[in-house]
Amino acid sequence: MKRFGPEICHDLHAALRREWLETNGLGGFSSSTIIGLNTRRYHALLTAALQPPAERKVLLSKLEETLVIDGKRYELSTNQYPGAIHPAGYLLQSTFRLDPFPVFTWLVEDVELHKTVFMIHGENGVVVQYLLRAQGTAAPRDCRLELRPLIAFRDFHHTTHANAALNGHVEIAHGLATVAPYPDLPALHFAHDAEVVAPGGLWYLNFEYMQEQERGLDHTEDLFNPFILSFDLSRRIQATVIASTEVHSAGEAADLRLSEINRRKALRPKQPFALAADQFIVERAGGKSVIAGYHWFGDWSRDTMVSIPGLTLATGRPEIAREILAEFAQYLSEGMLPNRFPDHGVRPEYNSVDGTLWYFEAVRALLEATQDFDFVFDRLFGTMTEIIAHHQQGTRYNINVQEDGLLHSGGPGTQLTWMDAKVGDWAVTNRSGKPVEVQALWYNALCVMDDLARRKGSTPYGAMAAHAKASFAELFWNEGAGCLYDVIADSGPDGSIRPNQILAIGLSNKIFDDSGKTLRILDVVQRELLTPYGLRTLSPRDPRYRGRYEGDPASRDSAYHQGTVWPWPICYFLSAYLDAHGHTPEAKIQATQWLAPLREHANDVGLGQISEIFDGDPPHEPRGCIAQAWSMAELLRAGLLA
Repeated sequence: MKRFGPEICHDLHAALRREWLETNGLGGFSSSTIIGLNTRRYHALLTAALQPPAERKVLLSKLEETLVIDGKRYELSTNQYPGAIHPAGYLLQSTFRLDPFPVFTWLVEDVELHKTVFMIHGENGVVVQYLLRAQGTAAPRDCRLELRPLIAFRDFHHTTHANAALNGHVEIAHGLATVAPYPDLPALHFAHDAEVVAPGGLWYLNFEYMQEQERGLDHTEDLFNPFILSFDLSRRIQATVIASTEVHSAGEAADLRLSEINRRKALRPKQPFALAADQFIVERAGGKSVIAGYHWFGDWSRDTMVSIPGLTLATGRPEIAREILAEFAQYLSEGMLPNRFPDHGVRPEYNSVDGTLWYFEAVRALLEATQDFDFVFDRLFGTMTEIIAHHQQGTRYNINVQEDGLLHSGGPGTQLTWMDAKVGDWAVTNRSGKPVEVQALWYNALCVMDDLARRKGSTPYGAMAAHAKASFAELFWNEGAGCLYDVIADSGPDGSIRPNQILAIGLSNKIFDDSGKTLRILDVVQRELLTPYGLRTLSPRDPRYRGRYEGDPASRDSAYHQGTVWPWPICYFLSAYLDAHGHTPEAKIQATQWLAPLREHANDVGLGQISEIFDGDPPHEPRGCIAQAWSMAELLRAGLLA
């Protein structure tokens, strides 16, 4: 359980730094800060995934809450408007805790009011419950709770503003209020046990979202209040609202809560971060996929494949790994998996050289964990064979195997590796040619295929793997720097000190296994790139290094892979380090110490989660998404190593 008392809740800076996240297994989510002040356009009580895991829409932004005791009104909500925080309900908030759901507690006079929020798994719905507890010998003579739903009904990447097109009509039935403000979006049903439903019909104007302002994006929004719910807490101590695209009754809340608690208990809660891992697993077309990060990412093949071992195998859920691998195989095109699935019904994008190769590592990890060769041969082997063949023949973006057995890709203005930031026509980290980690992944893929082919009695791939390995050793060693080149470009080798070389010595099938040179690589990476939260993407000694990830989108994109710290490569660094030092007790202690700051980070920012990135410069402020799939996945996997 994570708990924050008044010393944090009453400190705006400290409180707004910490965000909670609930998910529904569809790509939808509920999220805000621990005091309920929305600092992002992505913060909302109900963001629905209408075409899981895509087409995400913010339906219900929040509930404005007022507690009325003996006629005196206490505003419990907290919002930011231009030049003002109003109301300031956070000053009445005594605690916030995750137990297991987000629980907010306000202390007003001699009354404690507890609010709990959780999502309905497999449904675009959220349950909000309130519990009143009197601190004295008797409850107040008169106590009411008023709730004003504030709706947005817009794409989760945008903001909404007061407009005449919104239909403010509310359909009222016993215990149910329904709104359908726009014809192209679903109706939202509010099941409740309020005594009174009063008309609303007002716009609340000029909410400000400070995180969006810092990111140089649209940061103001207007929200509509369609009705007001009033609960008489003098006669009972509980109040319930279920907001969903499905119809419920308030009486179902207890069963929905118990069902979600039992579902979480089944996820091996003794495994650290198992519940956090589950938040990334989502539905896609009847199968499973992985959301790359909350709040704004969809499912990307690279992130998904990197994440499979940690999110599913380290948490004892190999059946999820099988579903994901089988689902992605259906989207194979010209020997490539989609780089990403856009959020709006557009065709998948096939513009990655490494995402498809990570598929083989995910399969290898599945086999290591389960020995389920029957599944791989029945469902995946044909896909894997086709991938290798297309890479040999040549496919999109000049991806092809050259005479030296290594994989070439890209050209001017392309960004095909994970370092894919682009500003206009400028590929910030252009790595066209033969990127070091792509060769490591290509060799690994050939080794995996060689093992499978030999078991199947078909043509082996060992000769191809040996040829690639020999060429790599000849081309990639940078004696002057004591490490590997980052790219062998058409114009010559690129000596940038980046973390990509770790994969050459950190994967199970190592394309580079010179023990003496491996120790030198580790020394360079430790000295130049290692931080408490992961590896820098560029050495601070490089004149292109950017130590802060901040400013408008162009500024942030130009720093994204030019020094910014990423947690996900840490596991491959630790794997290489442990292998090089013989997995001695001393090496394991060192690995555990290196992981400690990341584990502690899970109590900060995205509660229970690991951020996407951190500044390259101390104090390494967390940036980007508050919850990133491969950050969490690799922490889980690295924990098993250490």
